[in-house]
Amino acid sequence: MDATCFIHIKSEKFPVLPGEDDELINEGTYGKALSQFLESHLKQRSYDVPFFCCEDWGWWIEITGQPFKLGVCVYGTTSTPENHEHCVMVSESPGRRWSWRKFGFVDTAPRVNKLFGDLREILASDGDIEILGYPEGYPLD
Repeated sequence: MDATCFIHIKSEKFPVLPGEDDELINEGTYGKALSQFLESHLKQRSYDVPFFCCEDWGWWIEITGQPFKLGVCVYGTTSTPENHEHCVMVSESPGRRWSWRKFGFVDTAPRVNKLFGDLREILASDGDIEILGYPEGYPLD
């Protein structure tokens, strides 16, 4: 497993929340409950998570304090939210990237791999969450 793959999960713990439909940019891109859960657990692990929000493709969890743009992408099933499947991925891949903040190249691998590992641990440590796999391609319809 590497940080470029998805974490595919299933859990009734992350239902569509009341009023969530009003926040969606595109119909069916549910994931607010999972975003709230991850925001809380990432903060407990000392990540600076100032906000999360709905995007046109799903939900974005912002992580600041990095020399490059970093976040967590949360995707939900668009056709049948009642099946409770979601997938999560780190927004950046490990590698060498130009950073305007550092005005030079930075190696994203240590931070990206740590974030991916922390996401895996957070999700795997909750008995109410079933890990369905770590696919390289998008696993949801």
